[in-house]
Amino acid sequence: MAETPAETTPVQPRHYLRKYFSDLGPGLITGAADDDPSGISTYSITGATFGITALWTALFSFPLMSAVQLMCARLGIVTGRGLASNIRIHYPKWVMWGSCALLLIANIFNIGADLAGMGDAMQLVTGVKSVVWSPIIALALVATVVFASYRMIASIFKWLTLVLFAYVITAFLARPDWTHVLRATIVPQIQWTPEYFGVLVGIFGTTISPYLFFWQSSQEVEEERSIGRNTLAKRMGATDEEIRKSRRDTLTGMFFSNLVMYFIILTTAATLHAHGLTNIQTAKDAAEALRPLAGNGAYLLFTLGIIGTGMLAVPVLAGSSAYAVAESAAWGASMDRPLKVTPKFYAVLATAVAIGMVLDFAGFNSVRMLFLSAILNGLLAPPLIVLVILLTNSQKVMGDRKNGPVIQGLGWICAAVMAACGIAMFVT
Repeated sequence: MAETPAETTPVQPRHYLRKYFSDLGPGLITGAADDDPSGISTYSITGATFGITALWTALFSFPLMSAVQLMCARLGIVTGRGLASNIRIHYPKWVMWGSCALLLIANIFNIGADLAGMGDAMQLVTGVKSVVWSPIIALALVATVVFASYRMIASIFKWLTLVLFAYVITAFLARPDWTHVLRATIVPQIQWTPEYFGVLVGIFGTTISPYLFFWQSSQEVEEERSIGRNTLAKRMGATDEEIRKSRRDTLTGMFFSNLVMYFIILTTAATLHAHGLTNIQTAKDAAEALRPLAGNGAYLLFTLGIIGTGMLAVPVLAGSSAYAVAESAAWGASMDRPLKVTPKFYAVLATAVAIGMVLDFAGFNSVRMLFLSAILNGLLAPPLIVLVILLTNSQKVMGDRKNGPVIQGLGWICAAVMAACGIAMFVT
């Protein structure tokens, strides 16, 4: 006897939910990697210094960040090439290598800051000095990326995103005044000071980072390779379902990224700022200050979050550097190919991590590297966003999959806002 619609209806929601989560990939990983240790430090400093008045930035940045990453994702899916590859084909060499150079500088400082943050967090948990942990962590991460398959790496990264829920839980442990929180979320409060604009540039530079543009487009290409589309001819073009799947994935990742940013700012605002502890310098300082105010649970969750996010972010930072250089030089770039097939790709990846680690051991202050990377990203993102918009709005590049008016408008607003923040910081 055939099943009636009534008999099959109860399993439908579970089926769709399972499919929804199984479809998540590059977008979710990209969004989670955005909340790296240097980002956590930036958000912690923001909350401690300015309190809940900065919460509106998470709501404001979500549509802007989503628009840029949606363009990058669609660029990879439709053209079958990463962002750097498309820049190489459609723009002069100085644009291509200029973009690569700017990306590498920002990424290496970011890697250095993240390794320092992870080492500090491991020291808090184990009591073993951070200088011991930094090289161990760096070697372990490079070895994983080099010797694991793309599918395994993507699966590991996907599960690592769960660690970010630690910051959502921590915010509730801090017990903020939710009425004031809601008001600060909806109503922007801007302070016309160099410090405030410096923090804004840092927030947007950490949230809307150039390395995410390169990573997202290249990972969409990797996803296509993983299902057997190993030639450019097979990868070019995209079905409506592929575009919809990528949109769901990307929007989920960007929402998750901004949600975590929001709760980190809220946690430090409700604890550190509320008790007058406004002069923290790193996420480590924030974690240590949380212990007497919010208890051991909040302290431990905050600290473990730094370690987990670094495990995800450092390979993404180094990987985006490797994709950018390898695609620009037409070497061939893929995390799913063995070392002997793409040695130059893995060499760039390992070198980026090594230089970041050397910066730590050379005595570069992790706080300076942290803010330098965030602010540098904020200043470098606008020209790269313009390139992304021009590429994805080109009929020649995208065919009938070019930008719609809403995404294109949000992209231009994003470039303008980030450029204005950078200018305002220097002018004020």
